[in-house]
Amino acid sequence: MNLKQLQSVVLMDELGSISRTAIALGTAQSLVSRQLAQLELEWGDQLFVRTGRGLVLSDFGRLVLPEIRLLLEQAERLETLVKESSGIPAGVVHIGVLPSMSRRLLPLLFTELQTHAPAVRLHVVEGFSGDLDEQLAAGRLDLIVVNRYGVSNSRDEETLGLVDTYLVGKAGSLGAYGDGIDFEALSGFPLILPSRPNGLRTTLDQLARKHQIELKVAIEVDTLNAMKDVATSGGAFTILPLLAVQDDKERGWLDAVRIINPDIKRTIAMAFTRQHPLSKAARVVGSHVRELAKSLLV
Repeated sequence: MNLKQLQSVVLMDELGSISRTAIALGTAQSLVSRQLAQLELEWGDQLFVRTGRGLVLSDFGRLVLPEIRLLLEQAERLETLVKESSGIPAGVVHIGVLPSMSRRLLPLLFTELQTHAPAVRLHVVEGFSGDLDEQLAAGRLDLIVVNRYGVSNSRDEETLGLVDTYLVGKAGSLGAYGDGIDFEALSGFPLILPSRPNGLRTTLDQLARKHQIELKVAIEVDTLNAMKDVATSGGAFTILPLLAVQDDKERGWLDAVRIINPDIKRTIAMAFTRQHPLSKAARVVGSHVRELAKSLLV
């Protein structure tokens, strides 16, 4: 048994195929098959069941896979510790990022790390704030960049900036509203919103009750790109920060108008895990995120 074999097992579970695993590892399919066969022979049981749709974990595989992942994480931390003892930030940093931030933040962050900390590698998870909070609490992520509605009062979070919230629709559909649209006017729009529980939905529901209006939710969508795709097709509108649609607006695909009376402020916050000691590499990534946010969140 060696770490490369175990890494292959994890990839096979994620990709469901020996051929796709070989491509991901940049090696021959026959080598991956041989490594799996050797490991199964050594352990005396099958890790995967071969089906017409690919590989599926066997009962034995489901039993041992969590331990394999734990061992690989410990090996990764050991490697990081050894490298960082020389004073050089190194290792994998697991970061969770909002979909609305990732498109602009990640290319800049990657460039900064390539220049200033080339031994640091990123493993990025994109998701809404609730999902990222859960993964941070479980120790699967080192740091997250998330939305909070209103002002974040958590001691464990650092505010990166405040952004406004916009009604977003097909290009040419919102020009009549100028610089802002009253919140109460949203009752006349079919809306594309994420499903509950979600911070945005909770905020909108509370404001709707306060202003005694009913929001017309035409469709519930839980991915940013799908929300924008439906809005681009016309017929329904979504609610997002300008950062999430700025490129689409500049290309002439979408319109966006700021929601006012009241403004819906989003706090973009950064938080670090408390489930394990923070590596030097994670602190370096956090420092670059902090600096990049100054130019992005204006």
